[in-house]
Amino acid sequence: MPISVKTDSITEAWRTLENSIIFYRERPIGTVAARDCQRAALNYDQCFVRDFITSGLLFLTQGKTEIVRNFLIETLALQSHEKQMDFFKPGPGLMPASFKVDIVDGKQVLIADFGEHAIARVPPVDSCLWWIILLRAYVKATKDISLAYQPEFQQGIKLILDFCLVHRFAMYPTMLVPDGAFMIDRRMGVYGNPLEIQVLFYAALVAVSELLLPNDSNVHLDTINRRLAALEYHVKEYYWIDINRLNEIYRYKGEEFGKEVANKFNIYPESIPNWLTEWLPETGGYLAGNLGPSQLDFRFFALGNLMAILVSLASEEESQKIMDLVEQRWDELIGSMPMKICFPALEGLEWKIVTGSDPKNRAWSYHNGGNWPVLLWLLVAAALKTGRVELANKAIDVAQSRLSQDQWPEYYDGKNGRLIGKEARKYQTWTISGFLMAKELVANPAHLNLISFEKDPDMITCVN
Repeated sequence: MPISVKTDSITEAWRTLENSIIFYRERPIGTVAARDCQRAALNYDQCFVRDFITSGLLFLTQGKTEIVRNFLIETLALQSHEKQMDFFKPGPGLMPASFKVDIVDGKQVLIADFGEHAIARVPPVDSCLWWIILLRAYVKATKDISLAYQPEFQQGIKLILDFCLVHRFAMYPTMLVPDGAFMIDRRMGVYGNPLEIQVLFYAALVAVSELLLPNDSNVHLDTINRRLAALEYHVKEYYWIDINRLNEIYRYKGEEFGKEVANKFNIYPESIPNWLTEWLPETGGYLAGNLGPSQLDFRFFALGNLMAILVSLASEEESQKIMDLVEQRWDELIGSMPMKICFPALEGLEWKIVTGSDPKNRAWSYHNGGNWPVLLWLLVAAALKTGRVELANKAIDVAQSRLSQDQWPEYYDGKNGRLIGKEARKYQTWTISGFLMAKELVANPAHLNLISFEKDPDMITCVN
């Protein structure tokens, strides 16, 4: 069934998006996070790197490449080149969380925030990864790689690569990051190896291998391919959850030692939450939220799973199982607004311990089980890539019935997402661009090429 077209909503959305554009020295360079006149601006009047990705991709689908090009150039100029991490100063390669245009000595300048002003002072690890992914999308949209081949871009890419591949106290091919270093930028118990970062890390490594100059890529290609193969194997082998995998974990023995043991991470069967055994459908599956020593976070995190489909980190069979889960658990994961950032929410004593009693992240709100409309475009993209067009149409119908009348809020609260977020900003830019991007993808699925990664047949399979 075709989705209904609400021309007034679309016109309003485009107008609001255009009004959100930031200009620097008379050139468009990004979009503000939100234009809610009823709430204090805080840093919502700045351009966030992760927020602009959706707007940037949307502009690329419309042939508006100038703003994306300017964004890539200016944010690269803000990249940290510090030689070491020291007291709230970013390490080399880190991209800013956000930036704003200011006036100094009568001239416009860009002021970057690397997290040193943010709540809890957490660095934005995902900014580097998203920046690389957007650069690749720009190259694919313009069919011109000359920007990426400029010396300063090659240096910036290598700095990000070094930043991501730095040796840490870890035995895994995954990227170790602190709690709050990505879209969930408050304490939510995802310290270590959260799924979202691993999927973005995988996509960024693939993108880097395409963007480096041919004579330089040979130097890095072996390192990138080895890491990609190991990362793919690790995530697919150890993060994947379906009923068969759950039965394996349920029968695990603990305290095993050696290379050939089944329970490599010493996961205790008692850690399987009660809700999961009834909630997980027979034909569904998903990638778990986090993995570490004696820790498997069984929560479903939407962005990581949807991106895993788009970047082909999930196999075709796994991708279908993820979409089966979404379809069969529609009321819990979608409800009245696509879609929940994670499921289920932390409640009671667990909420107090894990979040530090964060009132903004109380149960079924904000990052703790809230519904985020920006995830609509990712859900639609994943549905289209897996051939589930009916799910894409259904999700858009749910969203467009409310978003305009609710004034494009940042997030929704409640188990079913029926309440406008308690502290949600209105006229949130990535809510608007997410809706428009979803509509654009359905109208022209060829735009999936901007964000979709196909499997490289030459990639070496890693054997553990």
